Amino acid sequence: MSRSPRVPLRFLLSALGGLALLPLLAGSPQTADRTAGDAGIGSAPVDLEVASAWFSPLAALDAQERPFGTLREQAEVQQEWLRLRLERVAPRLMREHGVDMWIIPSREYNEDPVFQALVSPTTFAARRRSIYIFCDRGEELGVQRLAIGGTDQGGLWEVIREPDAAVDARGRAQEPYGFDQWRLLTPVVEECDPQRIQVNISYNYAFSDGLNAGEWEQMQVALGPIYRHRVVHEELLPLQYIEERLPEMLPTYREMMGWVHETIATAFSNEVIVPGETRTQDVVWWMRQQVNDAGMQSWFQPSVSVQRRGGVEGSNPVIQRGDVLHTDFGIYVMGLATDTQHMGYVLAEGETDVPEGLKVALRNSNRFQDILLEEMVPGRSGDEVLHASLERMHEEGLDGTMYTHPIGDHGHGAGPLIGLWDRQEGVQGMDAVPIRPNTWFSTELQVTTPVPEWDDQPVRSAQEEEAYLDEEGERHWVLERQEEFHIVR
Repeated sequence: MSRSPRVPLRFLLSALGGLALLPLLAGSPQTADRTAGDAGIGSAPVDLEVASAWFSPLAALDAQERPFGTLREQAEVQQEWLRLRLERVAPRLMREHGVDMWIIPSREYNEDPVFQALVSPTTFAARRRSIYIFCDRGEELGVQRLAIGGTDQGGLWEVIREPDAAVDARGRAQEPYGFDQWRLLTPVVEECDPQRIQVNISYNYAFSDGLNAGEWEQMQVALGPIYRHRVVHEELLPLQYIEERLPEMLPTYREMMGWVHETIATAFSNEVIVPGETRTQDVVWWMRQQVNDAGMQSWFQPSVSVQRRGGVEGSNPVIQRGDVLHTDFGIYVMGLATDTQHMGYVLAEGETDVPEGLKVALRNSNRFQDILLEEMVPGRSGDEVLHASLERMHEEGLDGTMYTHPIGDHGHGAGPLIGLWDRQEGVQGMDAVPIRPNTWFSTELQVTTPVPEWDDQPVRSAQEEEAYLDEEGERHWVLERQEEFHIVR
């Protein structure tokens, strides 16, 4: 008779997802075996000597430490944000754009960009097909929320089923499927009798173009000739619904920015960088690992680059003394994204501070930030802010470019772009998208300055810092901006 294999803890943790961790560490061998069996692992005993060496109680505490709480705690906060968006933001924007009904269908893994701003944090995809409907019944009754398919998202949507749908032994009503869902839409529209029906079709804005061709063709059949002719494409409605930030989100976002700034400060320090040994990709992957280990996500691969007197070769150079460093770094937590660029400097032999010419370069990009925030007046379009900012920058003798973007649910978020790095004359469609209160921006820009200590070699000071417009439209930094180089000594 063969013996059961002894299972190292690293494999058990992979199978259990960590659920059996505490019983395995704290309990007896019998407890450990029973826990593994209950989890469907089988009867293989656990090698507790291997377990204790592989995973100490101290390491267990470290693994469970999360800067923004457990996933469950995060979801409770996100659910409240969702309620406020549905109750506070969507009705106001519908009335602002003269829309009586808003129909948003999504199919599993082919969701409308608005979808994640309509559903609970525990919903990862549309269920088969989910049709979300806002129906404005006037000031007294408010905006009704209906869902054909899917769940009520924690009680925030009224779910519609077939009146005579079969019910299984667990009390679940059979869900409508296929064109049956569209047939259920018809009486909803007729009962609401909207004059203007919004569907998400747009030539200009990806966030407003979530209705795919197949869904649109079927929806037209369900609407019939009368209501089909009441369909409108208010492109700014979905764009601004995704764009608008709740004041209640700001404290969490400020904490996120604090974590980002601390991580960059550590990355650009002697704790991570050994001049003459550390390569830029070593720093990149250290930063990426910090995000993962803290239970967060990266929405893009971080970057670290070098500027050097006389130039630098290669895409992954060894960081040397006298180098100027730059990073672009972002995280994604609780449905919110950050996007930050900072500058660093590695002291040359004999130096005790950053050369004055480099300090001037950073002050120049700080000045461009000042100009940008002054020009971001609510009501102006992204292109208007771009042109005004560039004009003032040139008047002050600075040489820079502007490529600022909204941020929030997405890293490159919904709302008015203020330039692109290769579109300094303006961005198509951005002349019609206004700056609005209660929005966040990544103030992404750069100024290039000749540095006397480098024989007037130009140095690019590229910065990106999160700013927000409050309810009154006043502009503020979410945390603070970088005004001094991070220093590697």
